[in-house]
Amino acid sequence: MYKFWGKVRTHNKRGAGLGFPTANINLIKHIPDGIYISQTKIKGKKYFSLTFIGFAKTFNEKSFHAETYIFDFKQNIYGYWISVALIKKIRSNQKFKSVDNLIKQMKKDEAIAREYFRLDSNSNFCGLKVYQF
Repeated sequence: MYKFWGKVRTHNKRGAGLGFPTANINLIKHIPDGIYISQTKIKGKKYFSLTFIGFAKTFNEKSFHAETYIFDFKQNIYGYWISVALIKKIRSNQKFKSVDNLIKQMKKDEAIAREYFRLDSNSNFCGLKVYQF
């Protein structure tokens, strides 16, 4: 599908406040906006993830960027170079009427991605779907 890389930067830290801390990367190549099942590579190690590409319409943002939520990942990676492989688009970008509606949808998106990878809530791998970088 698509692959991109970049240096993780601070943005507005809204994802962490919503319960979904993200690694934010400026995009220099055009990728269709939406929510993607993804895999992220950090310092040679691969992690299952979910990636948003586009403008954060709910918050009226004007910057087109990538935000990657890495499952069950707690490390500070600001300033690190990472690569992200988009595997499957699961929905289009949309504007939500409320933050609560956005969070509900993000939880549904996460469940879809975890099922794709067949992960339980502790990132125990139960399936066979692994993307090769």
